[in-house]
Amino acid sequence: MKNLTASYASHQSFILTGIPGMPDKNPWMAFSLGFLYTLTLLGNGTILAVVKVDQSLHQPMYYFLSLLALTDVSLSMSTLPSMLSIFWFSVSEIAFDACITQMFFIHGFGVVESGILVSMAFDRFVAIRDPLHYASILTHGVIAKIGIVVLTRAFCVVFPVPFLIKRLPFCHSNVLSHSYCLHQDAMRLACASTRVNSLYGLIVVILTLGLDAVMILFSYVLILKTVLGIASRAERLKTLNTCLSHICAVFLFYVPLIGVTMIHRFGKHLSPVVHMLMANIYLLLPPVLNPIVYSLKTKQIRKRIIQLFWLRKDNA
Repeated sequence: MKNLTASYASHQSFILTGIPGMPDKNPWMAFSLGFLYTLTLLGNGTILAVVKVDQSLHQPMYYFLSLLALTDVSLSMSTLPSMLSIFWFSVSEIAFDACITQMFFIHGFGVVESGILVSMAFDRFVAIRDPLHYASILTHGVIAKIGIVVLTRAFCVVFPVPFLIKRLPFCHSNVLSHSYCLHQDAMRLACASTRVNSLYGLIVVILTLGLDAVMILFSYVLILKTVLGIASRAERLKTLNTCLSHICAVFLFYVPLIGVTMIHRFGKHLSPVVHMLMANIYLLLPPVLNPIVYSLKTKQIRKRIIQLFWLRKDNA
């Protein structure tokens, strides 16, 4: 009877993990996370406000940047409830339905961000390959359609995930490895075959993140080919400089993703603390650093932010 009760309880909730073996360190982690979430909101909010206010920034490149900022904020907000419950309120239990809902949004916004990075690579290719027709090719209507396609793709590929998890019986431990819900993390707790889940997850990763990485790489091969055809060295460097922010954003997204994947695959002997830190870096670092990178590397954004804060200082 006791086993049946435990099995039933595991169907109703999962237990999220804070800092393994160091619950006394949770308050310090809470402070750090609060700081990171604040930076995420301030940084991406500033980017959105600047693009909206400055008419000169109403260009395709900055529209895509705004979409990236919105996605970063949404991805951060997807992890916020469980992070707050663990590190601020010491509540580690999450309802089963809440867990798979969070899972849907985390994976969904991850696929959206990958799609936006591809769109931004295409934007840079068009701007460099055909600058005279840049605005006529990437019209407001085209940008809106690209955004709809990116969102629709993410919804379609992630939509089956909650149902694939919900069909599984959970009769073993209900303790997850992270402080938020992921498909691969919940899947390993099932006491039935997870072959369908594993196969579907692999197909989704290959057809979304994998294909997107190939498309971004191909775009930069074409960009580099175009740039090498420019006679002036100074012009070549100036043209490549317009891609630096996007290249940094791509590395900020894919390097932590590859790191987490490698640790899950080959780092099972590592401390659980390392797994926890890498998992949090994977989801929290890009939303924090992307607006900083674009503010530092994009002259128009940087100039407008300086003007905005300088104006407020003068008014004060």
